[in-house]
Amino acid sequence: MAHRGLDVMTGFARKTSPLAILALVTVAVASIGGCQPRSAWHATDVSGAVPALRLSMTRTRDGKVVSAADYRGSVTMLYFGYTYCPDVCPLTLANVGRVLKQLGSAANRVSVLFVTVDPDRDTPALLNQYAAAFGPNVDALRGDPDQLASLARRYRVAYSVTPHGSGGSYEVTHSSGIYVFDRDGNARLLVSSLSTGKPDIGGTASDLRVLLR
Repeated sequence: MAHRGLDVMTGFARKTSPLAILALVTVAVASIGGCQPRSAWHATDVSGAVPALRLSMTRTRDGKVVSAADYRGSVTMLYFGYTYCPDVCPLTLANVGRVLKQLGSAANRVSVLFVTVDPDRDTPALLNQYAAAFGPNVDALRGDPDQLASLARRYRVAYSVTPHGSGGSYEVTHSSGIYVFDRDGNARLLVSSLSTGKPDIGGTASDLRVLLR
């Protein structure tokens, strides 16, 4: 399934708990090496092709309805997923953590927004626990169906939730890319490599350093 050039990954919810999945993926990520930075952008440059950051979602750690203004001054990474995702979501967020680690203290000026596409199952309490497992930079965001659909449409993000899929399974699909916005909220990059077997950790860190400057 594809949506306007974005790579779409499919995850099927299982009986395994989100935190158990996270533990397995964290071990796997620790053994993967990052690529070395190159010149120019390593991610896809979307400057001028993607709208600026704009959202209205509830931040689950404090219950506040946040907007782009709450993240002004930070480089912001926007990612859509869900806590029951068995592979792509925890792998992506764990690799984002590796990227931030390379930034050192500069990582304090990077915000990671994890928007759930499965709010029926992703309760605020579960989202808080999930986001905290990936570090203080990650804010879990949750919205009603209209808010989610509006945000996904703005950034051409494909997702679907089918509670009764083939064989009676709960099926969720979602785009795997990460949008990166500069400190003024302008869309600058699309990172699509952090859920692959060879994620470009060094290249992504290099891109973020440029935006932080």
